[in-house]
Amino acid sequence: MALTEEDITTLLQDWSDGDTEALGKLMPRVYGELREIAAHYFKGEPKDHTLQPTALVNEVYVRLVGRRTVQWESRAQFFAFAAQTMRRLLVDHARGRKAGKRGYDVPKISLEEHLVAVERAVDLIALDDALEALAKIDPRQSRIVEMRFFAGLDNYEIAEVLGISRTTVKREWKTARVWLYEQIRGR
Repeated sequence: MALTEEDITTLLQDWSDGDTEALGKLMPRVYGELREIAAHYFKGEPKDHTLQPTALVNEVYVRLVGRRTVQWESRAQFFAFAAQTMRRLLVDHARGRKAGKRGYDVPKISLEEHLVAVERAVDLIALDDALEALAKIDPRQSRIVEMRFFAGLDNYEIAEVLGISRTTVKREWKTARVWLYEQIRGR
């Protein structure tokens, strides 16, 4: 049974209010969407990537269960949190793989494949570093990039989460993209 946006928001709010069964009802119904977000992260990654979308979603679930004091207000807020958590997990994983170049947990792959995997990991790390720098200058733009790029939320959903207009989201998304491009290109 598919849930509407309102149904998801109601379950999130029930969970915030202490209904432990609400999370159990919610997760099977949003799992597919979380899996799509996770799969988005893995586009263009090598087939033998040591982390898979299912594992990423499962780790998000573990983090969600540990977040007992969150006051969920909307579906968009939930998916923004999930995307942010996925980003953090992937960056941590990429940093670990980068450390692998120094002999830590190196997977058995050809040198050419290894260089491609490391290069992609560095790109993710560069993006994360640029987003962290942007957050210091303009936290709202950093959140907009995160929600748009990583969670796939649209301008309306982002505006709802941040309590700003869609026009502002559109303008700040454009500005942030240019700034991030310059930061990553100049690295």
